[in-house]
Amino acid sequence: MSHKEKDHGVNNFNKSADIKDQNAKRLEQLENLVEKHTRTERHLEQHSDIARPEAIAHSEEIQMEREQAIDNLKHIIINGKHSNVDEVSNLQRNYEFTNSYIEANADRMDSTTLEYTKEKQKNREEQLNNILNK
Repeated sequence: MSHKEKDHGVNNFNKSADIKDQNAKRLEQLENLVEKHTRTERHLEQHSDIARPEAIAHSEEIQMEREQAIDNLKHIIINGKHSNVDEVSNLQRNYEFTNSYIEANADRMDSTTLEYTKEKQKNREEQLNNILNK
């Protein structure tokens, strides 16, 4: 066995150990995200009747981000690479979710939050149109 072949074997072993370490960290991160997601879901279920609408909206946005991060981590662990971020799908989902939220809660939202949320919706709609019309 040549010197190069020996070095290549060592490098493969090191890469394998690095991947295992990275995946262990990813699993820990995944566990933490799932626990936070679960706690927040429970909190939303128990206290949504007394929480401010903008606090609920913010929590739900964070929950969506956590769900995306969980999916991405699962994809990295399983496939060894980041999942392709589907910007159109994410924008559409956020747009539809927020529309539903506005319909259900507009009467309980303060005017500033409602206007801000509607403005975000306009921006999402513009982004979608720009992406789809390229």
